Amino acid sequence: MGRGKQQQTYDAIVIGSGISGGWAAKELCDAGLKTLVLERGRDVPHGAYPTATMNPWDFPMRDQLSAEEKAANPIADRCYAYNESTKHFFVRDADHPYVQEKPFDWIRGYQTGGKSLIWARQTQRWSRFEFEAPKRDGFAVPWPIGYEDLAPWYGHVEKFVGISGNKDGLEQLPDSEVLPPWELNCVEKHIQSQVRERYADRHVIIGRCAHLTEPQAIHLEQGRGKCQARHLCYRGCPYGAYFSSNSSTLPWAARTGNLTVKNHAVVESIMYDEHSARASGVRVIDAEDGSSTEYFSKAIFVNAGALNSNLILLNSTSSRFPQGLGNDSGLLGRYIAFHNYRGNILADYPGFEDRYYKGRRPTTAFMPSFKNVFRRDSDFDRGYMVAFSAARRGWNRALPENVRFGESLKSELAGPGGWQVFMMMQGETIPKYENHVRLSETKVDPWGIPQLVISVDYDDNDEAMIQDFLVEGATMLEQAGCVNIRPYDDGRAPGLDIHQMGGVRMGSDPKTSLCNRWNQLHACKNVYVTDGACMTSVGNQNPSLTFMALTARAADHAVQQLKAGAF
Repeated sequence: MGRGKQQQTYDAIVIGSGISGGWAAKELCDAGLKTLVLERGRDVPHGAYPTATMNPWDFPMRDQLSAEEKAANPIADRCYAYNESTKHFFVRDADHPYVQEKPFDWIRGYQTGGKSLIWARQTQRWSRFEFEAPKRDGFAVPWPIGYEDLAPWYGHVEKFVGISGNKDGLEQLPDSEVLPPWELNCVEKHIQSQVRERYADRHVIIGRCAHLTEPQAIHLEQGRGKCQARHLCYRGCPYGAYFSSNSSTLPWAARTGNLTVKNHAVVESIMYDEHSARASGVRVIDAEDGSSTEYFSKAIFVNAGALNSNLILLNSTSSRFPQGLGNDSGLLGRYIAFHNYRGNILADYPGFEDRYYKGRRPTTAFMPSFKNVFRRDSDFDRGYMVAFSAARRGWNRALPENVRFGESLKSELAGPGGWQVFMMMQGETIPKYENHVRLSETKVDPWGIPQLVISVDYDDNDEAMIQDFLVEGATMLEQAGCVNIRPYDDGRAPGLDIHQMGGVRMGSDPKTSLCNRWNQLHACKNVYVTDGACMTSVGNQNPSLTFMALTARAADHAVQQLKAGAF
């Protein structure tokens, strides 16, 4: 091996530094592997969060976006977390173009930590029902693993990350290893009691979230501190109180001495060696000067984010794999699925006018799925979680006709308004062959890489699920005493859920899947895909915890394979 190539050679390469990439780096470095993490965006060291402690009046636009900013970024602007204080963590629309064959809002964060700086931090385990669903209900392909395979890895991840919540004892939402929970407020507790009284199969719980309510020794060793209930999380947390790659896994990996991070490193493709029948490394384009570099390793983890992971594999062609790396089945990029967030409900609650709450709690009330859980019992496939929260109206509320200015206005706004409840769905969509991504034959991005064509849409099953939620949710709120109930379908395009999954799905049969039970490509065993791209189906839970657990499990397998000389 020449000296130049030797300097560019590592035991393992991880593509992407987000939630799953950070976990791959941590586990591989902990095992003693010299690991290179390739991040296409700039470096953001933990603590380098420029707006984290700014006051609203410190922002020129008072944390709003200018008309010019909104007009230039209509896709990013649709994301709930995109504003003046967070825009530096989002990809601007023009910076990485893609082709919307059907409307699709692709929300991305290119920097060290990726979207782990701006995620919503909700963390729930899958149950056995999610793993069993494709086979039981006849869609997608059977999962090659079950809950029992992932359960110990859920625990492994949860203890390190720090998850607040209760042990709720629900079969459809298995208990996590938890820190003390946040508390439901009085209206949420009232709704909880009314639901418990009327429905044996519906359970309102406090959301489990990746926030340190009571840091343990492992968290203090990471240098992280207690959550301050500021709920300014999308700016980056200087306390390290919520989990991110920046505050947790990457610094942990770095202190082993085994980690190298290359920023501004846009992965163009994975190189395949015909002689060894293994991937040999990756080809990288420097985002700043356009130069090309090749890095080499024995194992490669693909964690670029579901759609970008599909893009990289599709672009990794060779005489052996003319349709993309590992794509013997012809299914690479197919069966993309996501979460259905279109159903929403607003309502007012008359009462508890003498009650309030303190702090800005970083989670909400949740109701685990209650449709099609133990059997198919509805006229649509799969189910949905419900999230809701209650809060007192603020200064921008509607005011009485006789209150417009002066002392009466000051007096009215000195106290909070009445209680309002917001409820939303998080529904499972069914992976379909037609929902896919592919490479454009005519358009390239600023680095000369083919743009991704995204062709993903809702179907009749999704529409039926939305209508079911709107009826069920409104009924529950009415029974709890809410008034002025306003159900609505916000009509959002796919993608805005930010929970894209599939395209490189796991399965036992290489003819119908891309990855095996260890997240290895069937046809190229030293390449592991452990982000959302590997998911066979999507469940109804927030997916990040499952990505992290799959990654830790796969990294353990890769270490064993490397030690055994398998590649």
